Amino acid sequence: MDKLSHYRAAIKDILKKHAAVPHHYGQITDRVVCDEENDNYLWLSEGWNKDRRVHHCIAHLEIINGKIWIQKDRTEDGIALYLELEGIPKQDIVLGFHPADVRPLTEYAVA
Repeated sequence: MDKLSHYRAAIKDILKKHAAVPHHYGQITDRVVCDEENDNYLWLSEGWNKDRRVHHCIAHLEIINGKIWIQKDRTEDGIALYLELEGIPKQDIVLGFHPADVRPLTEYAVA
């Protein structure tokens, strides 16, 4: 499996496993949206919690220039950890939710 195929498969697997965990409140459904043509991957929650509408993005990842950019991550442990466990090196993971001047202070790629 080439690098890009491995990265796509790892992202989809991680997001789908996380999204499969049921919510303990409300009528909320999680879904994973995969756009391999543009290399965009989303994990969304939507539904109702009592009389309140729930609709938000839990995670958004993109593959840009051969690196995985984590644009949004509202998980407890962090998606980057799970990417590493799938064999993806830190130098190919960008914490895009951090400003560019903060990224050099992380263990991950800056861009």
